Amino acid sequence: MFETITEKLEDIFKKLRQRGRLSEENIASALKEIRMVLLEADVNFKVVKDFIEEIRSRAVGQEVLESITPGQQVVKIVHERLVDLLGGKSSLLKLTSRFPDPVMLVGLQGCGKTTTAVKLAQLLVNQDKRVYLVSSDVYRPAAIQQLRILGEKIKGVGIYGSTDVNDPVGMCVHAVEEAKRNGYDVLIIDTAGRLHIDDEMMDELKRIKSAVNPSEILFVADAMTGQDAVNVAGKFNELLGIDGVIMTKMDGDARGGAALSLKAVIGKPIKFIGVGEKIDALEVCHPERLASRILGMGDILTFVEKAQAAVDEKKARELEKKIRKNEFTLEDFRDQLKQIRSMGSIQDIMGMIPGLGKIKALKNVAPDEKELIKTSAIIDSMTRKERLKYLIIDGQRRKRIAKGSGTSVQDVNILLRNYAEMRKIMKKMTTKEGMKLFRRGNLPF
Repeated sequence: MFETITEKLEDIFKKLRQRGRLSEENIASALKEIRMVLLEADVNFKVVKDFIEEIRSRAVGQEVLESITPGQQVVKIVHERLVDLLGGKSSLLKLTSRFPDPVMLVGLQGCGKTTTAVKLAQLLVNQDKRVYLVSSDVYRPAAIQQLRILGEKIKGVGIYGSTDVNDPVGMCVHAVEEAKRNGYDVLIIDTAGRLHIDDEMMDELKRIKSAVNPSEILFVADAMTGQDAVNVAGKFNELLGIDGVIMTKMDGDARGGAALSLKAVIGKPIKFIGVGEKIDALEVCHPERLASRILGMGDILTFVEKAQAAVDEKKARELEKKIRKNEFTLEDFRDQLKQIRSMGSIQDIMGMIPGLGKIKALKNVAPDEKELIKTSAIIDSMTRKERLKYLIIDGQRRKRIAKGSGTSVQDVNILLRNYAEMRKIMKKMTTKEGMKLFRRGNLPF
């Protein structure tokens, strides 16, 4: 997410920070580079123009040119302006006291509405809301079945299941009645899309809006489509009236042009961002946190929130005791890998920790998702006795484990060797001398 723009901006600001004093020429040169970076990232041209002019007017003032750290002051100004571009502040769902509160998802076909509906349901369930789902897409084969299959993965979520009604508007009206009868707090409506905007689709959406009077209409935009997503969002807002945007596939968008353009172009905030394929991979959009990540400053608050959601405190205390006693097993190792993977991609996690994403050496050595999956598969192919006592894994056992996990004996050997080295490091770290060296910043290995 934002990898391309982040790397280029970091290089520009690094040069600014290295200068003891800044002149108007220095700032003009830096702004020219920033302008090119934003345009290459597919940010709307007018948005870029206004962005640069506002920074220029502030950056050549006394607060920067006469500052002890002018480079840092310019970064501060850019950060504040990026926050404004992304919406200024977090914009949550505006739910009312109605039961249920209808939330309508709209957008073109293929933007990810159905999976987003389920992800939003999971997010609301985590906030102790009772959620009901309905798909009004009677045109796309298996659309209703897709919503049912995904929705059933969330405990307590209700799913409208009547197949007697083939009218999208009628289905939504019936779903409201069903949700009200069963005491649900929120009704999420997954509407049908098209490959492009047409009168028939918009007329249907208007009739659904009129029939259920939704508390929120959210446009679902595919971040990978760049400025096309912004243009389509503007058309939906003009014809239907939307309350906010959910950006999907943000984890696959290295540029971020759509996210940085939407609020300025259509005047509606990005409320949520999709950061993966899993059901829990939908996050509230926090403009200040995103701006910090774009500038390579990390996002420690989101990192802490993800860690708290992934880590079981009781198990963490038990693991600490095991490490102190040098009893860290392959089973413990597998459990830790699962927790790490539940937090998102390794690159995203690194990007959240201030300073870590800037270390190029770490970017090169960080394991990718495939390696983590392979490691988990190897450990899963072991017996419980082997996971608890790895030294019993001889040549024959290694062949069986490799065959069972679809890997090679060499892969199993590498895992066991790395695990043994990890145990040695952990043993050193638990000694008094090791802790002293760690506190001084000198690791004992």
